[in-house]
Amino acid sequence: MSGVGFWELMLVFMIGLIVLGPERLPRVAQQVGTWLGQARRMTRMMKRQLEEELNLEKELDLRPRPTPLPRTVPPAATPKPDEASSAREAAAPVADTASDAAAPVEPAPEAPPEADTAEPRARNGVS
Repeated sequence: MSGVGFWELMLVFMIGLIVLGPERLPRVAQQVGTWLGQARRMTRMMKRQLEEELNLEKELDLRPRPTPLPRTVPPAATPKPDEASSAREAAAPVADTASDAAAPVEPAPEAPPEADTAEPRARNGVS
């Protein structure tokens, strides 16, 4: 058992007999037995459901597996010499544009301030 011996059970029975009395002790013992039986059934049912779920996962193999990476480059992916040169020629205008974009930009020359040739107007229309 779980570390409870005969004398411990006898002590619990005697305390229950003294506290509850001979008339109520059988009813309380039956009710406690019913509760313990229900708890055991629920535990057994939960354990069975958990085992079924684990077995189902093993059967279906739901765990994601990592895909192995290829160790070599496939032959179709390696460029041929003439393809490599045509790719360089196609990329040349892009490189020129990129180098132009990296060049420093010169500021625009400032325009001379315009001179006001008109006479200043007085406020409120009074000259």
